[in-house]
Amino acid sequence: MHADRATSPELSTPPPSRFAVPVDAALRAAGWQPGRWDIKQAEIWADTLRDHTSPAGHRHAVFPAAVEAWAEFGGLHISPTGPGRQIAPAALHLDPLHGLHLARTLGDLGRALDTEISPLGTETDTDALLTIDTEGRVYALDHTGDWYLGPDIDQALTALISGIQPARLTAG
Repeated sequence: MHADRATSPELSTPPPSRFAVPVDAALRAAGWQPGRWDIKQAEIWADTLRDHTSPAGHRHAVFPAAVEAWAEFGGLHISPTGPGRQIAPAALHLDPLHGLHLARTLGDLGRALDTEISPLGTETDTDALLTIDTEGRVYALDHTGDWYLGPDIDQALTALISGIQPARLTAG
């Protein structure tokens, strides 16, 4: 018996997401989809950050890893549902302008980590600032300390949306 290709399950199944189901669902509910790429908005953010100088003369670093993250995820308001694995999942607004007036803070962190840091967005419930470095590693800065969220935007979003406890950055 010959299987009809049009109804074959392996052809009608969507490709697997690069995110786990709950993370994928939260991202899609926020408006993300595979292939999302708003480079025009990312360039507007890049220009705004580049053009901003703090009163003390501090400037923002803008680099490809940041622009790529903004192009794919920028502008999203992510509201995870359900319990977190270890901590409460984070509600997020991925807009780098949340860090516009923190050029010195980001420069200081970048020097401490021997890299450059650019703003990514904020955890809306805690006001923690999300940042990204030149290698694509993601961090959060809040009143309790500086946190490592993951080696790339995908793992950082998974940790934040899933409620996985981040690692604290320590001097040493």
